[in-house]
Amino acid sequence: MAMIQAYNLVKEFRILRRHPGFLGGLRSLFSAQYDVKRAVDAISFQIEEGEIVAYLGPNGAGKSTTVKLLTGILVPTSGTVDVAGLVPWRQRERNAENIGVVFGQRSQLWWDLPLIDSFKLIAKMYRLSRAVYVQNLAWVVDTLQLEEFLTTPVRMLSLGQRMRGDLAAALLYRPRILYLDEPTVGMDVVAKKRILKAIAEVNQSENTTVLLTTHDIGDVEALCRRLLLIDHGRIIYDGSIEELKRRYTNERVLVVQCSEENLLFDIPGAEEIDRDEAKVRLRFDPQVVTAPMLISTLIARYPITDLSLAESVLESVTHQIYEERAVRDAVVSS
Repeated sequence: MAMIQAYNLVKEFRILRRHPGFLGGLRSLFSAQYDVKRAVDAISFQIEEGEIVAYLGPNGAGKSTTVKLLTGILVPTSGTVDVAGLVPWRQRERNAENIGVVFGQRSQLWWDLPLIDSFKLIAKMYRLSRAVYVQNLAWVVDTLQLEEFLTTPVRMLSLGQRMRGDLAAALLYRPRILYLDEPTVGMDVVAKKRILKAIAEVNQSENTTVLLTTHDIGDVEALCRRLLLIDHGRIIYDGSIEELKRRYTNERVLVVQCSEENLLFDIPGAEEIDRDEAKVRLRFDPQVVTAPMLISTLIARYPITDLSLAESVLESVTHQIYEERAVRDAVVSS
C-alpha cells in the first residue's frame, strides 16, 4: 500500500471581488460577489514508503496548497487523500504524529525561546521518553551542527541556522513522512549541504518518505529519482528524472569567456545566441556535439579564459516545459 495516495484532489478558493471607490466598497459590502480560483485541479498520484519525490512548479502552481492538503491544514473541495491509512483533515492529531513539516517561509519554533527549549516542548508534545529524546537530540545536533547556537533565542538566529533548527524539530520525533516546502531557501552552500545530508541520512536509516518542493534544481538532483511537475494546479509529469531528461533534452548552453572581443565561433553543432563584450553564450545539441568535445575544440582554437555550463540539464528541461505551456496558454486565451 502506498504511503501517500491522492485521487482527483481539488481545492478551490473563493475570492471576494472588490470594486473601486467608496460606492464600489458599499456595493461589495451589500452584494458580495466572488471569483473562484482552482489552486489544485483534479490531481492524482501515489508515493510509496521510503521514496524521496520532488514536487516542482512555478510560483502559484499549487505546490504549497497540495502540501497543506496532505498535512490536514486545508480541507479539499473534492477528491480524496490517504496518508499512512489516515484522512489528514479528519484525523489531524493522529496524522500529525506521522509527519514532520518544514515550511521555508514560516517557522514552527518558539520565537523568543532558546532553540533547545523548542526541542523540549516538541518532545513533550510527541510524548517522547527521556531516553528517546536524548538519543534523537544527539543525532540531530550532530548531523545539523546545532551545538553552537542551541541556547540562542530563535529570533536571534540567522536564516540558515533557523532552517536547520526547523528541520531538527521536524526530525526529532522520527516521523514516517517529511514534507519539505522550500527547506533550503536563502541558505549558503555549507548550510544547504548539511540539510541535504540530513534528509538523505534519515531516508536511508529510517525509510522515511519525503515530499520536497523547491525552486533549487540542485536539491532535486542531489536527493530525488522521481519528480512530479505541477502547473496551473495540474500535474503535467510524473516519472523519473532520467526519463524526463531523455524526453525533453535536446539543447544545452555553454557560457564562454574570451580574452579577445568580437571573435566569431565556427563549430558544427553549436551556435551563438548572445554575447556581452567578451562573454558569449553558445547553444549546442548534445546529440551532435557533446559538452567535452565542444569545450576541447574551443580551448584548442580560441583564447578562452573561462567556461561554464549555464544550468543543469534538469533546470533547462523544466524551463522548456513551462515556457511551452505559457506559449500554449497565451495562444488559447487570445
